[in-house]
Amino acid sequence: MDKMTQQLSNDEEAVLVPPQGESRRSMISASFNFINSIIGSGIIGLPYALNLAGLPCGILLLILTAYVTDYSIILLIKGGILSGTNSYQSLVQSTFGFPGFVILSGLQFLYPFIAMISYNITTGDTLTKVFRRIPGVGADHILAERHFVILLSTALFTLPLSLYRNIEKLGKVSFLSMVLTLTILIIAVIRAATLGPQIVPTEGAWVFAKWNAIQAAGIMSFAFICHHNSFLLYGSLEKPTLASWSQVTHISVGSALTISAVFAVAGYTTFTGYTQGDIFENYCRDDNMATFGRFCFGLSIITTFPLECFVTREVLSHVMCSRDLSRTEHFTLTVLIVAVCTAISLAFDCLGVVLELNGVLSATPLIFIIPSACFLKLSTSRWFHAENLMPVILIIIGLFVMVTGLVMTGLYPQDCSHGVEMFYCADANTSFTVPPV
Repeated sequence: MDKMTQQLSNDEEAVLVPPQGESRRSMISASFNFINSIIGSGIIGLPYALNLAGLPCGILLLILTAYVTDYSIILLIKGGILSGTNSYQSLVQSTFGFPGFVILSGLQFLYPFIAMISYNITTGDTLTKVFRRIPGVGADHILAERHFVILLSTALFTLPLSLYRNIEKLGKVSFLSMVLTLTILIIAVIRAATLGPQIVPTEGAWVFAKWNAIQAAGIMSFAFICHHNSFLLYGSLEKPTLASWSQVTHISVGSALTISAVFAVAGYTTFTGYTQGDIFENYCRDDNMATFGRFCFGLSIITTFPLECFVTREVLSHVMCSRDLSRTEHFTLTVLIVAVCTAISLAFDCLGVVLELNGVLSATPLIFIIPSACFLKLSTSRWFHAENLMPVILIIIGLFVMVTGLVMTGLYPQDCSHGVEMFYCADANTSFTVPPV
């Protein structure tokens, strides 16, 4: 047995007895935060991913993405144990030096930062439709103004929650987000059964695969990535070991896959070829059940925002200084990050292509390429050794998805029909006739 295998085996053997008490509670809290980190704004784009890939192919891609996510997250922590590092940035710097540190820092900052912007935009778009269902709130009311709603949610919720210094304190908030997500899931399933039959499926709705499957892989990568806060969640465990982390990872990714797959299938089978990047744009404005779903999703996004802010702040603080931030520095940096995200989200109301590019250019290397490359660099075995075969395959797949996905996104960019009422909303009580396409 080589040194690397022995080291990992010793770590696993250290926790053959399941953790109890505070350790068990820390695992539950980490799992809630983990699932909440995965199921963010990306979940509403998964029905659109099935529209791009084809239903059967899309489901297979979703399962594959979840498997790779699970595998690479554990691989990432293994790399941290082998290198004696406790952050994604430190791991890459120890294996690939300063150039690797710079590249990783850029990617690790870019992904959660753009995700926070998308959360704000989604909050503004979603909650304004909810408020307009309140009697007396018209199109010109302040609660129907997305800029005001974004500022209000930032001041009352996202900024105060983002100011926490300990990510474990967000465990209860993440549990609330999970409950809201399950509520949204139930609504999507009900509307698939009640609204779906009224909308005639588009031509080719049930084909096995479509040419845009690579774009779908990018969207799924965007939806599932949580590597950027893996070390934070790993460190929040009472007894952070590879065995306990593997257990948390399997439970969290498996739960996220189940929720994501059901939601994606329910959304796509309802609208088939008319499925949009934001599935809530497909539902009619006077759909009360969908309105409640929008409300739940808006709150869920608000509670997810702080997790991404934690990562963004850690990346910036690690670049600026190696020590822990003082209370004043922590407050100032958090306010600055949230303020910049809010300003950008106020200026733009649609990030369709940007989100696809974020999935292809940021999420894919963070999931497929970098964890595998770090493990191969630290491995004492040859690259064709059994334990190194999967990392090599992931690097090849990651490069293929990046290059092909970038080309496909440029050739077939995601449309943004923000705020446009769908044709089938003209009469909610009759069967809908599909217009020619």
